[in-house]
This record gives sequence, structure tokens and C-alpha cells, in this order.
Amino acid sequence: MGFLDKFTKKEKEKEPEVDEIVMDGWKAIEDACLKMYPGQTNPKHYGTVVSWMLGGNDPLDGISIYDGGEYYHFVTFGLSELYEKESENKEYSGYGFELTVKIKKDCLEDEEAGIRGMCGILQAIARLTYNEGEIFNPNEYIYTGQTTGMDPEGKSLITGFITKLDKLGEIETPNGKVQFVELIGVTDSELKAIIDKKLKVIELFERLGTEYTDYKRESLFVE
Repeated sequence: MGFLDKFTKKEKEKEPEVDEIVMDGWKAIEDACLKMYPGQTNPKHYGTVVSWMLGGNDPLDGISIYDGGEYYHFVTFGLSELYEKESENKEYSGYGFELTVKIKKDCLEDEEAGIRGMCGILQAIARLTYNEGEIFNPNEYIYTGQTTGMDPEGKSLITGFITKLDKLGEIETPNGKVQFVELIGVTDSELKAIIDKKLKVIELFERLGTEYTDYKRESLFVE
């Protein structure tokens, strides 16, 4: 899976204002994040140059990164309906979820490269949903099969993810429900332990003892 796609940063305040665009879904996500991070009204934001609808390669309209002190909290915008309601499913907004990840700051050797790299990973996972209809729920795993780390330097043992419900939880928006599914970076041997039914996703999470993705951590098992 080509995780480290090139990604272009575009600050939200530089986007042209279009008053007639309804952004109820987008605002609902931002409001949920502001409850967790009061005062962070202008977080780092990475948007696409060419939208998916216009033939672009990246399905997410954007990814915001909130400062959690020792970690960065990535939140996607684009797997739910951000603007007007279009789908016939009144209960859920779009695919019904957005992705998140909390990455430890001190594991990023090159912070900007690390942030862009994670944005590329989130776009790649979202592409699975758009192209193949893959829905991601809490307490699942994402096995990539790759042997190199997903960090920009490719040195980490982290190659895939397990998922849990983010502390942002599930929200009601004008377009329906949205669940925040958090990705937690895990190693190849940890994923294989799940695949081989040696332990469950929730058991691995409990053994890790953290929800942060840390490129520098060792594996719980022999790699």
C-alpha cells in the first residue's frame, strides 16, 4: 500500500469564502474537536489541491491537526457528509465515520515530514473506503503486509493499525451520526498475533497501555 503519498498543505484561512456553501457537517466536527481542545480555532490543516470530485487522488477534503501537548491529534474531514445532505440514509452522515490518530511528537525526527506522512496514510486508508466501500469500525485491525515502517524514514517497526473509538466519541450532525474511529499504530508481529487468534484487538490495546502512535517504540513480540 503506498502510504506516503505527496500531500500539499493549504491553510484554511487562505481558502476563498463562499457564503452560499452549507458546511453544517464540517462545523459539527470542528465543534466536537473544540470541546476537547478549547481555543484551538485555527489548527494546522492540510487540504487537497484538486478535489476527489474533480478527479483528484485524495478523497478527504482535509485533515486538521490539534495540539494535545505531547501528541498531535489528526482528524479527517471527508468520510462523512461535510456540506449538504446528499445520501438517502438519514441515520448516518456519509460513510458514518471519520478517522483520527494521535501521534507522539517526540517520535518525529522531522516533524513536518512526519505530519505530511500521516496525512498521506489517512488519505490512503480513506481511498479504500471510497474505492472499495471499506468501512472501519472500532476494535478492528488494518494489516498492510509491508515490512518497512510507515514513518517517513521507514525505520519504525510500526506497519499497521488497530482501531478503537476515539474519545471524541460519536456525534449527531445535521446530516446524521458520525463516529470517530481512532487508529493506533502497531507492529507486524503484533498484527500477526491478532491474525493468528493469539489475542484480540482489545487485548492488544490493553497490553500496549496507550492510544498514541509511537514510531520509536519496541514491539511487544519478537519481530
